[in-house]
Amino acid sequence: MPVLHSPNPPPAALTDHELERILRLEVPLIVKLADRKMNVSEVMRLGTGAIIEFFKSSEQPLELLANNKVIAIGEAVKIGENFGLRIRQVGDVKQVVQSLGGE
Repeated sequence: MPVLHSPNPPPAALTDHELERILRLEVPLIVKLADRKMNVSEVMRLGTGAIIEFFKSSEQPLELLANNKVIAIGEAVKIGENFGLRIRQVGDVKQVVQSLGGE
């Protein structure tokens, strides 16, 4: 996982109260199965029952994104009738904070 570097100087230290408020924020997480580019004409032809093939093996790890940035990778697991993600590798704390917008 690449290490992110910010050209900006580090912000002033947070107070305990500010840190507590930040840690209570909820952020949307996305598990990225795969991606693919298609022409608009191909997208316009999609309909119910269409199948889109992705060029990623089912054995490859899935990415966990926050703020559209990868913060961890893992594998899909089934939990009862739901799916989950077993995390195999997490970025370092600085990288995760930067991904969440705390550059």
